[in-house]
Amino acid sequence: MCSPAALLYKPIDRVMRSTLVLHDLLKHTPADHPDYPLLQDALRISQNFLSSINEDIDPRRTAVTTPKGEARQLVKDGFLVEVSEGSRKLRHVFLFTDVLLCAKLKKTGVGKHQQYDCKWYVPLADLVFPAPEETEPCAQVHPIPDHELEDMKMKISVIKSEVQKEKAGKGQSRAIERLKKKMFENEFWLLLNSPTIPFRIHNRNGKSYLFLLSSDYERSEWREAIQKLQKKDLQAFVLSSVELQVLTGSCFKLRTVHNIPVTSNKDDDESPGLYGFLHVIVHSATGFKQSANLYCTLEVDSFGYFVSKAKTRVFRDTAEPQWNEEFEIELEGSQSLRILCYEKCYDKTKVNKDNNEIVDKIMGKGQIQLDPQAVQTKNWHMDVIEMNGIKVEFSMKFTSRDMSLKRTPSKKQTGVFGVKISVVTKRERSKVPYIVRQCIEEVEKRGIEEVGIYRISGVATDIQALKAVFDANNKDILVMLSDMDINAIAGTLKLYFRELPEPLLTDRLYPAFMEGIALSDPAAKENCMMHLLRSLPDPNLITFLFLLEHLKRVAEKEPVNKMSLHNLATVFGPTLLRPSEGESKGHPTLASDIWSHDVMAQVQVLLYYLQHPPISFAELKRNTLYFSTDV
Repeated sequence: MCSPAALLYKPIDRVMRSTLVLHDLLKHTPADHPDYPLLQDALRISQNFLSSINEDIDPRRTAVTTPKGEARQLVKDGFLVEVSEGSRKLRHVFLFTDVLLCAKLKKTGVGKHQQYDCKWYVPLADLVFPAPEETEPCAQVHPIPDHELEDMKMKISVIKSEVQKEKAGKGQSRAIERLKKKMFENEFWLLLNSPTIPFRIHNRNGKSYLFLLSSDYERSEWREAIQKLQKKDLQAFVLSSVELQVLTGSCFKLRTVHNIPVTSNKDDDESPGLYGFLHVIVHSATGFKQSANLYCTLEVDSFGYFVSKAKTRVFRDTAEPQWNEEFEIELEGSQSLRILCYEKCYDKTKVNKDNNEIVDKIMGKGQIQLDPQAVQTKNWHMDVIEMNGIKVEFSMKFTSRDMSLKRTPSKKQTGVFGVKISVVTKRERSKVPYIVRQCIEEVEKRGIEEVGIYRISGVATDIQALKAVFDANNKDILVMLSDMDINAIAGTLKLYFRELPEPLLTDRLYPAFMEGIALSDPAAKENCMMHLLRSLPDPNLITFLFLLEHLKRVAEKEPVNKMSLHNLATVFGPTLLRPSEGESKGHPTLASDIWSHDVMAQVQVLLYYLQHPPISFAELKRNTLYFSTDV
């Protein structure tokens, strides 16, 4: 006979099973079938119901009794980076019904029971979130330069591909373990050093604590969970050393997050996530109670943590924003997409002293799993995320990396996109294609101080509109350029180079560039790399040198635009060098192989020229006399 508790669980079990059935039905129902939207709605309702049940059930994890005699329960826990004594430390933070406890795992001997060491605790009755304008600027830890973070991601990708190769070749388990250990160390470094979003907690009795997070979504989750508990009648207290020991001792068995969130902690049978490009159109939002200045940001997880990847424009003074903006987001082992909706704050007094940024108010947030089966279709897949009574409509489709990076020559040779650079310069009677000159001129006029210029995606529809006018050689190009968002102009320039039927630095010379950059002797490398430039056709060489000088001028403004030479090399390297024919023809490689070695080398080639003293066309050609031009 079933116990009453088991009987109560039966309806939930039925909903769980029907949710799985609905998921399968959706997978096999064509998107244009009349039942498709009904199945979507049913699945969404089921999932929302289950997540609300989980929220209610999960916190019932009892530790010890509170000073009021009630059971103290664990509500939330997770790993956060704390700034302590001027350096970053990874902490495990536990939120109980009446106290926030910050701990770290003690180092224990083999076979010994693992335990936590309490670093500090704040009773929720004493915990306050200082308003941005109230925070005192703290001794800030210097952020790690972007290029070091990018380098580390590349190293992790290379190790991942080596692990896959070892497994495929039935390599020694010891070699695999050694690689995995190295990967864990690198991922741990990345987890510790990449977060920059400040989350400050203040104890009324005087002490302040600062965490750094990589995701505003996560910061909001922690703040909301604490504020929800603070609505109850809470009392201030001081834990005796015995009480603190008992509470800290309970953390190990109560914790819900067991592993540091890095991909090397995943089991082999867990989904590796998606690698490629997610195209997302943020359509509109409804459900706001009053008009406001509204925008959305998109976050995806990569390398174990979430990062913000795109941001819509601010739709002013409306309760029904219609953004209709499309973004291309690079996925690196991603499994979830998060959308956050903000009200823009223009009040200069509301500046966070920890990072000098104005704090905008989160109106709502939500996330969806990126189901590989559902996403990997050629058609757009429309969806809705519901958040605090707000509904955000969006569409998405996924392109695998090899598909999105194919260079396909244009069928019509009258335009400029997908047409050989020599054909365009000859037709225009120019040394550098008009599109390159105009986009660079506009970026230098009003985008050179734009934060993340060339890194932040422009709106895809704007880029396509610019592509169309350049292809048609429309007379309104200059007017359109002066009105267009600068990120769209930067995106158009990148797209032009990406769609060249062969890379700017040519297919023929690609193997030689790869060999040249690998040379260890500086003099031999210099000779080889300059010789390769001389071997380029004139239109390619002149355009490359023109772009090179522009990128150097952009990097001069790095303190303002946050774009270093390395960042620019990461953005443009593969675009200028990637061969038109896929190199991976022999055997199918895993997506997480990520063309890593090639990409690293492509970035290094461009970085070499960016860091080189000015290179002039005349000087190079003068030296041609001393060198053979055969490569």
